Amino acid sequence: MKIATLKKILTAGLIGVTCFAASAHAQDLLDQVKTRGTLRVGLEGTFPPFNSKDPKTGELVGFDVDIAKAVAAKLGVKPEFVTTEWSGIIAGLQAGKFDVIVNQVGITDKRKETLDFSPAYTYSAAQLIQRKDDSRQFKSLEDLKGKKLGVGLGTNYMDMAKSVQGIDVKTYPGAPEYLRDLAAGRLDAALNDRLMLAYLLKNSQLPLRTGASVGAGNPSGIPFKKGNPKFAKAIDDAMTQLEADGTFAKISDKWFGIDVTKPLPATANQ
Repeated sequence: MKIATLKKILTAGLIGVTCFAASAHAQDLLDQVKTRGTLRVGLEGTFPPFNSKDPKTGELVGFDVDIAKAVAAKLGVKPEFVTTEWSGIIAGLQAGKFDVIVNQVGITDKRKETLDFSPAYTYSAAQLIQRKDDSRQFKSLEDLKGKKLGVGLGTNYMDMAKSVQGIDVKTYPGAPEYLRDLAAGRLDAALNDRLMLAYLLKNSQLPLRTGASVGAGNPSGIPFKKGNPKFAKAIDDAMTQLEADGTFAKISDKWFGIDVTKPLPATANQ
């Protein structure tokens, strides 16, 4: 009888542990964030004017940094920034190294297969970069067939470039690397977000110029793991409030002088 009773106790204990583990595993991301008191934000930290370290203070600054701080405040928690290279940032999110990415992640159908997204908070478009002394006028990606085009590894610009047969697509960890290769003549052009090109070219001190805008406008949002409905609603509500109270517009004006949180006019998407 004692052995039978012991077995029952052990069985009940195991069931309880299993149920607790299942409950913890099934806990919505919002509950985890609230309990922790922080929203862990993945970003590069080397992507000005969106996110980079202030050379004087060493603090992270930029458009995305301000957006993340505002969203975290609406959730009632503090932002905790985790820097990582772009090439591994999606994998880092899926591995649980951070809760969200606030780093100009384009909302694409492919990414939506494995991740959920907040509403879009930035609208931009792809733009070519060329050397100042290069008189060639590439008006579309089609014009780059047989040419070498530099892009960031794992970006939607890489996917865009590789979708055009015949372009020799060269991938890099980030913009500084392919801009140097472009200036040195090892590339015919590079492709990046139009919003950051003026900043990049001004601060790189390289003999480069902007080229044509290519493709449709690209909305960017905040991705997070699927299966977190409470968190999804909280993020949606927070961003709706930040748009309505003018916070997004103020942050946008601070970094760009224009409101980049609204969809581009149709003419800008050509």
